[in-house]
Amino acid sequence: MELKFTIADGQSAAFTATVDNLVVAGWAGRDMAAIEHHIEELFAIGVPRPSAVPLFYRGSANLLTQSERVQVVGGESSGEVETFVFAAGGELFVSIASDHTDRKLETQSVALSKQICAKPVAREAWRLADVAGHWDELVIRSFIQEGGREVLYQEGPLASLRPPMELIAGFCGAGTLPDGTGMLCGTVGAIGGIRPAPVFSMELFDPRLGRTIRHRYAVEILPEVA
Repeated sequence: MELKFTIADGQSAAFTATVDNLVVAGWAGRDMAAIEHHIEELFAIGVPRPSAVPLFYRGSANLLTQSERVQVVGGESSGEVETFVFAAGGELFVSIASDHTDRKLETQSVALSKQICAKPVAREAWRLADVAGHWDELVIRSFIQEGGREVLYQEGPLASLRPPMELIAGFCGAGTLPDGTGMLCGTVGAIGGIRPAPVFSMELFDPRLGRTIRHRYAVEILPEVA
């Protein structure tokens, strides 16, 4: 899957990254109490408890999209903002993506629920080396359209999640991500509970360097027929 990014490092440079392997790191929090909270909010909508934490789900790379519109079957899916770390040209980069998930199917199989929905990705990225030294200061947040207005849906510092190199080591065993591999690196809890929305906006904020990566997409619901 080819993804086109603009790299912000003082001067903008465009490049294309080919991602052939997609990994979704689940239950990736550092704080076990926070992990338990996320497990409980999912359990409340019928999702079984995980067998271990973290877990590394595999997804089809062709789920990745930079479109501003995704199509889903039925009205029971929702997004969640995550950092997206990927390897290209022997270097690691970070952007954001939404692990859009079918919550109805999630009650039967988490792995399949992640496989059935597109994963929107932003069009901007940063070199991981440029933010690694202050990674914990970065903040992810998302907004949903609800009742005709935009409301805050998720917000939290990356200090609450396992750092990317720890997740990469957990998946790869040693070394770093091979070129062509991208990893969604976990999310924070939903404010007010997990719920669908017609529009999902997400961002990664770097308070030290004063910059933000943003992406927004609309959700088109296709009829669920039998």
